[in-house]
Amino acid sequence: MARDIDDIQRDIERTRRQLASTLDELATRGKPQNLVNDAKREANVKLQDPQVQKVLAGVAVAVVGVVALVVARNRKRSNDIKELQRLLAGRV
Repeated sequence: MARDIDDIQRDIERTRRQLASTLDELATRGKPQNLVNDAKREANVKLQDPQVQKVLAGVAVAVVGVVALVVARNRKRSNDIKELQRLLAGRV
């Protein structure tokens, strides 16, 4: 059964409108500010997850521990150097 030319034109117009709508939506989604807002929204959702909060707390504790160890080690090394300097100054 052959399609009427008017039916074909209506289909073409409907397809054009759908394509235009799709392109408009893609343009809107692709704007940098919208991408930033989407990323912020997704990050906030992830940060609300209790499992993610536990992991981040664990990482924070580990980082603080490593920093504390480095500071303590540097202080000890500095004190050892000062003690050596004092001993060497007394020998002269």
